Amino acid sequence: MSTVITPPTPSVPPTSQITKADQADPPEVLSMQLSSIEQAESLGLPIPCRAFDPEVFFAETPADVEYAKSLCGTCPVKESCLAGALERREPWGVWGGELFVQGVVVARKRPRGRPRKTEVMA
Repeated sequence: MSTVITPPTPSVPPTSQITKADQADPPEVLSMQLSSIEQAESLGLPIPCRAFDPEVFFAETPADVEYAKSLCGTCPVKESCLAGALERREPWGVWGGELFVQGVVVARKRPRGRPRKTEVMA
């Protein structure tokens, strides 16, 4: 009697269990700036403004605005987003990692209330 021995099959998790760490993107995809959200989504790249609550990008507090700007840091369409916002003259919000207030890019959002009359010792 002959016995057939089959080699063990490698255990591959279902695609729903594959994590982002398991998916290695080629370096050239990560470093290139794409021109549209559709291109990035077709490549499976994460778009922060689609993954997070949109209210984050129109926040009132300075800390929340800085958080929104940090989310844009890894976005593959950051440059085209900023260019589009400048072209459309967006009135406010975080676009392409920059804060717009009354259609102008500003460095930081001021907190609510009156500014101090005296400087604060840092």
